[in-house]
Amino acid sequence: MKCLDPRVRLPGFFTSLFKDAIWRFKEAGQTVYLTFDDGPIPEVTPWVLDLLDKEAIKATFFCVGENVQKYPDVYRQIVERGHSVGNHTFNHLQGYKQVDKNYFTNIEKAGSYINSNLFRPPHGLLKVSQYNYLKKKYRMIMWDLITCDYDCRFNHEEVLKHVTDFVRPGSIITFHDSEKAKNNMMKALPPAIKWIKEQGYRFEAIPYNQKL
Repeated sequence: MKCLDPRVRLPGFFTSLFKDAIWRFKEAGQTVYLTFDDGPIPEVTPWVLDLLDKEAIKATFFCVGENVQKYPDVYRQIVERGHSVGNHTFNHLQGYKQVDKNYFTNIEKAGSYINSNLFRPPHGLLKVSQYNYLKKKYRMIMWDLITCDYDCRFNHEEVLKHVTDFVRPGSIITFHDSEKAKNNMMKALPPAIKWIKEQGYRFEAIPYNQKL
């Protein structure tokens, strides 16, 4: 996804199609919500978990089912350390490129590994028909600020600046615990957390329910 605006403030006609999705927790006061997409992987996720423990904060991990299948011990660490988890499809599929039935099957497959009622579509891209179906089953979580840590056009200093320029009360902040984002994320995340705390914000995980 091309990251021209670090907040990815999509045009009103787009967000209006997904008006029941959560883009920001507007009533959250001085709370922000740190989220991580595309993991878990052993090369990155444990490092993130150790940092979060050190900083005494909780976050939300939108996991790719295939990665959970490959690395169940890493996924288990996320849950056991008190963080929230969400479904990010089994193969990181962009919904608008998929036949609805195939997309739903892929999400259900991920759900057999990720026990959560939270869902975030990869790249935030899906059809209205897919959204209308999924919102009946999941709490649809988007974002208010995307750091672009995965984008090679930005260095870690620019990734950090995206956070310091655009964080606001109730922001849902998206980093990535992926190999692609590893270098930028590992350099930008610690100072980002430090700066956010210095502004008087607190961190919380997005509440989730296990799907029965």
